[in-house]
Amino acid sequence: MNGYLDSNIDRDNYLGDRKRRRLLRAGAGSLAALAAGGLFGGRIAEAKPIDSPSAVPVVDRLAVRVVTDSYHHAFEPSRAFGPVQVQRLGFAVAPRTPPRRTLQNEWGLSLHVESTRGTETRQVLIDFGYTPEALLNNLLLAGIDAARLDALALSHGHFDHFGGLVGFLEANRGRLKSGLPFYLGGEECFCTRELNVPGEAGSFGALDRQAIRDAGLTVTFAERPSVLADHGFTSGVIPRASFERVLSPTRMNVGISNGLGCAPERLPEAKRSVTLIPDDFEHEQAFAYHVRGRGLVVMTSCGHRGIVNSVRLAMKIAGTDRVHAVLGGFHLAPHSVDYQKQTVAELKAINPDFVIPMHCSGETFISIVQAEMPEKFIRSSTGTRFIFSAPA
Repeated sequence: MNGYLDSNIDRDNYLGDRKRRRLLRAGAGSLAALAAGGLFGGRIAEAKPIDSPSAVPVVDRLAVRVVTDSYHHAFEPSRAFGPVQVQRLGFAVAPRTPPRRTLQNEWGLSLHVESTRGTETRQVLIDFGYTPEALLNNLLLAGIDAARLDALALSHGHFDHFGGLVGFLEANRGRLKSGLPFYLGGEECFCTRELNVPGEAGSFGALDRQAIRDAGLTVTFAERPSVLADHGFTSGVIPRASFERVLSPTRMNVGISNGLGCAPERLPEAKRSVTLIPDDFEHEQAFAYHVRGRGLVVMTSCGHRGIVNSVRLAMKIAGTDRVHAVLGGFHLAPHSVDYQKQTVAELKAINPDFVIPMHCSGETFISIVQAEMPEKFIRSSTGTRFIFSAPA
């Protein structure tokens, strides 16, 4: 299993695991059982499932702030792209006081999402970047108060998306809302991983259960389409339904050692008896919001399961073919130019109003989108805030 592997492993039984479904549906009894096992200190829940498009929330306004990414242009101007307001964050300066901080860029992604429905407002922090230093610095400059967060969410178990979590939790000890939901796509998020990129083999970390327990978070599994903090929704397992291939830049270790790792009995049956397996990202989540009168805003932090697969699944869940924006990491940098062009062709068929690539999308893909979808492309930058609003 050397090199950057293409994983062809699909586990149709993941959502149908009867043992796991019985455990999660058992309510308070299931909490006690898991608490006895010491995995989460009794704070575990299942996200509210979406069984029909009518259960998908609709919001009036959505603001997405890029907290951490690998690119920042301080002179990029704020402006409107049609109905989308794009606010840039440049220099942190004040009268008569020399600047002390600037936005920090790194390989990783973190998004802050604020949604409004009527008089209700919800805030969610999606992913945590590579380091707590960059995350905490950028949250401060963006004026984001962790005490006001209504949920945390992790797209998948890669270090460049959860590396800042422990430091974030420690810095905000006692400030987060009691029992704050932490949305995860499944137990596989906790597996320890090895980086499998050629020339860069080595440990790629694991989620820290103790830190999650100490912070009093409620681990909220969203293994199927589910409501996210009342206003949005998660994708659940993203099926492979297009030309897109799932690359495996990491290998997943099954089992728990010294409190780190994933419990085999909580994985799909086919994965319980193995010790090392290429990632197929069945635990990966995409996130989406339905903006009234505009359509869906779909966010993929890495899109390992395929950006087209992710968007089409969100459309199916919401029962709409209207896509207002697709944004986030699309994991296209490792793919050939022909593959990236095919992705653009599929996005053209979906016909979103805007495409906003970030993180692992790659400069080649960005240049193709700029050339072939110029009226739909918006350049992202660390600190940028994208505001999507319902028609007046």
